[in-house]
Amino acid sequence: MARNPLLLLSYATIAALWAGAQLIEINYVVNLMVLVTAILYAGCHLSLILREDQARARGEKPPEEEKKGGGGDGSGDGDEGSESEEAAPKVETLGANEAMQFPLLGSASLFSLYLAFKYFDKDTVNLIIGAYFCFMGLFALTATFGPALQSVGPNFLGTEVNLFQNWKIPHPLPESIGGSSPWKLGITCSVADVFGFLGSAAFVVAYFQTKHWTMNNVLGICFCLQGIERFSIGTYKIGAILLAGLFFYDIFWVFGSVHVTPGGDSVMVEVAKNVEGPIKILFPRSLVPDAESGLLEMSLLGLGDIVIPGFFLALLLRFDAHIANVPYFPTNCHVPFPKPYFHSALVGYVIGLATTLYVMIVWNQAQPALLYLVPACLGSSLLCAAVRGELKALFDYSEEEEEDEGEEEKKKEEKAKKED
Repeated sequence: MARNPLLLLSYATIAALWAGAQLIEINYVVNLMVLVTAILYAGCHLSLILREDQARARGEKPPEEEKKGGGGDGSGDGDEGSESEEAAPKVETLGANEAMQFPLLGSASLFSLYLAFKYFDKDTVNLIIGAYFCFMGLFALTATFGPALQSVGPNFLGTEVNLFQNWKIPHPLPESIGGSSPWKLGITCSVADVFGFLGSAAFVVAYFQTKHWTMNNVLGICFCLQGIERFSIGTYKIGAILLAGLFFYDIFWVFGSVHVTPGGDSVMVEVAKNVEGPIKILFPRSLVPDAESGLLEMSLLGLGDIVIPGFFLALLLRFDAHIANVPYFPTNCHVPFPKPYFHSALVGYVIGLATTLYVMIVWNQAQPALLYLVPACLGSSLLCAAVRGELKALFDYSEEEEEDEGEEEKKKEEKAKKED
């Protein structure tokens, strides 16, 4: 099957800008705009794998698996059915209540970081933050570079490896807390994943020691790609709730917080400046270090300004695939199909980001990017749906798992019996 040239160009652009920014001076506005657009394009297309995972979670199977299940003796069918049921992936989907709570939880986390930097030793706080993000970055890097290594390397890298197979650990915890006992542990991965893990471990150790901006960007880019690829916001309505809440969250913590903090600080700006961790992507304004500090002058963009709209754009791309009747099996991120909603929202995002940078440069003041990105993404997608006469289809589209009403009632009855 033909490759998607824009997706390949996105990968090449990410690599070229990361490497090129270390060697030549690239205008930071151009660097930021192009790099973020490439990350969004790549991450959203990688998220098409969620369509297959969601289909498997609903009990659907690829045609070849159904054919295998139809043959053989009855016992074989049962074994295979139970194995496939156990292997059915669980897709992480945001609910409406979680979307409404998200800005509150984000506010608590942000303000806690602000207080930590204000009243505790900055180096100690950054040590803890750095250790946490290195641990999480280890898995983000492995998940990004393992499959990439397998796709370009020799065939043996795809060989399956079973680690800690059939380990069973009994536990005394209630099932509602610890799940069923014993815990069954086991890791199935490829040889490429093992090499990716070892290389990632060496990388995060080097980053933890140096905190170099180029290594920060590698981790930040991997966090963006993996977050957008693996997480679903469920429905357009939930996405709109999430974006609307974070619209006000961003405005308050950038502009409003200066009126409530003792020193008149912008909480968002203070945290962004003080955190030495891959919660932001850095763009050098010049490759000549400052004469006094010896550091490069940097502009930055928080990962939330990429990932949160990225969730929304990825949902729209999967909606495009849905209305184009793209098969769930097999998933191929290179498959061609019309993408009116994704393209319109991506253009809206680029316009919103350009507006953010323009206002920031003209006023010489940090801006809440979501102030401009949220109306751009919501407005462009709604306009596209209105023009195409598909507003109802857009609002009805759902990736949430539907629970059978009977099963839900049984769970409520069981819960009531336990309470009695």
